[in-house]
Amino acid sequence: MKQSVIIALLAVVALAAQAEERYRPDVEVNVPPEVFSSGGQRAQPCAQCCIYQDQNYSEGAVIKAEGVMLQCQRDEKTLSTNPLVWRRVKP
Repeated sequence: MKQSVIIALLAVVALAAQAEERYRPDVEVNVPPEVFSSGGQRAQPCAQCCIYQDQNYSEGAVIKAEGVMLQCQRDEKTLSTNPLVWRRVKP
């Protein structure tokens, strides 16, 4: 009786090992290094910032654009992951 149980357990272990090999494909993917670097491309916009002329500005930043003073501020009217907008600063 003990021998048949041992044989059955060995059969189950062998089947499990075969199934694992079958569902774990042996795939190799060669990825060029450019994929992991910017490769001269423009940086992605930040999650919470204002953008002007391809530059990222954080909340509170003040710039002068075409003679108008602008400040990067939160937009209380918008629910999103990037609630910062440029608002005109009154003199």
